[in-house]
Amino acid sequence: MPCPLEVPDGLMFGKWKYEMPNGSPVFIAFRSSTKKNVQYDDVPDYKDRLSLSENYTLSIKNARISDEKRFVCMLVTEDDVSEEPTIVKVFKQPSQPEILHQADLLETEKLQMLGECIARDSYPEGNVTWYKNGRVLQPVDDVVVINLQKIVDRTTGLFTMTSSLQYMPTKEDVNAKFSCIVTYYGPSGQKTMQSEPVVFDVHYPTEKVTIQVLPQSSTIKEGDNITLKCSGNGNPPPQEFLFYIPGETEGIRSSDTYVMTDVRRNATGQYRCSLTDKSMMDSTTITVHYLDLQLTPSGEVTKQIGEALPVSCTISSSRNATVFWIKDNTRMQTSPSFSSLQYQDAGNYVCETTLQEVEGLRKRQTLKLIVEGKPQIKMTKKTNTNKMSKTIICHVEGFPKPAVQWTVTGSGSILNKTEETKYVNGKFSSKIVIAPEENVTLTCIAENELERTVTSMNVSAINIPEYDEPEDRSDDNSEKVNDQAKLIVGIVVGLLLVALIAGVVYWLYVKKSKTASKHVDKDLGNIEENKKLEENNHKSET
Repeated sequence: MPCPLEVPDGLMFGKWKYEMPNGSPVFIAFRSSTKKNVQYDDVPDYKDRLSLSENYTLSIKNARISDEKRFVCMLVTEDDVSEEPTIVKVFKQPSQPEILHQADLLETEKLQMLGECIARDSYPEGNVTWYKNGRVLQPVDDVVVINLQKIVDRTTGLFTMTSSLQYMPTKEDVNAKFSCIVTYYGPSGQKTMQSEPVVFDVHYPTEKVTIQVLPQSSTIKEGDNITLKCSGNGNPPPQEFLFYIPGETEGIRSSDTYVMTDVRRNATGQYRCSLTDKSMMDSTTITVHYLDLQLTPSGEVTKQIGEALPVSCTISSSRNATVFWIKDNTRMQTSPSFSSLQYQDAGNYVCETTLQEVEGLRKRQTLKLIVEGKPQIKMTKKTNTNKMSKTIICHVEGFPKPAVQWTVTGSGSILNKTEETKYVNGKFSSKIVIAPEENVTLTCIAENELERTVTSMNVSAINIPEYDEPEDRSDDNSEKVNDQAKLIVGIVVGLLLVALIAGVVYWLYVKKSKTASKHVDKDLGNIEENKKLEENNHKSET
């Protein structure tokens, strides 16, 4: 504390004192201007704590609350005594406030002790304010009750502020941050210090029950596993519920989940859950999608060629289903219909259906159709271009595939081994090349499990001309061949009719020509006779 007086000329000494509350002085330090010595009075509170400089500045070490006094600097000359006071204020910053005796949990609609905010060792005394989410909590009857206590330590003179908060929470206080701030004074003015925020577990009763279907798929199909989950919005949430299943009058007590495995279509319906006291109920509707397919006939079916086979694929589903047919791994454009079975109708048929809106719901059944037939044979022959051999072909139909044998009656050389074409749609052909030295008979024998068929063909010697028969056409060109045959027949018939008409016309013409000739001859004869008569008459006249 600098002495607020100017040091006068003729100064003898200077002194410092402080004033008691009753105004009486207590001297604590003395310094002579001439002897340059310093003396400190025997005052216990300031023992070994004082220092007085040459310019009469008084320093006090280890400031205490008790140092808050009115100190006076005195400068003495022979003629005068000057005094000037210095008022000392002492401040002590409190410790950081902390919230103690915190409640374990808070229950709504109930006024309860939230905690105590304590700030210690403050001077002068401070003030405590409660905050929630950064906003001041103002006292409200039976909702916010604040009680502040300030206790002074008689030894140190420091204050401890304790503020208790009673609070009635609501659901909105979940995750709310409570804190307190102590306001105190320092040399530079008012200051504040804040506690660490505290979040309390707020308990409140359930007000709404919700039922869910897990997994949360838009569609459920037969065979799925379903978990019903019931939840309440209270804190803590309810741990037990009653589940009501369609067709059951009483609720099933369970935890917050109820599991149904491998559900069937009869599980479709309304499901409910409630608290165990049967209050606050919620419901949901579950639709279990299904898909049935009935293929008639199915499995392996064996029929004879030419027979009829009705085929039906019946669908029963919870939604409109898409149906398609597959034959031998190729999708068909239309459903199969067999009024007269052919060998090409044989194969593996699949009727498949799906529910497009329901993932994974797909059904299929198969029909393995076998078309059997006794061997049928047609033989053809042709003279090869070299005019040295003939090719004899045995066209065979039948299923199971017939085995083919050849026999030759007569003299002739078989130039090549028997060759067979690929067996397709119950048809194939076997051929041999022969150079017959004389008329021979070739026999084709086709045999399967159903029958043995034998057909023979006479083949002239290679040097004897004969009409060769065309080879059989393939199935793919059968209609074209038939049409061509019909055209040829029509042309032939037309030519025959033209020839017949031409013949009739010619016959009529010839007949008419002969008749005319007779008349001409007759006329010529009459002319000759007349000439002879004229000549005779002329001679007689002579």
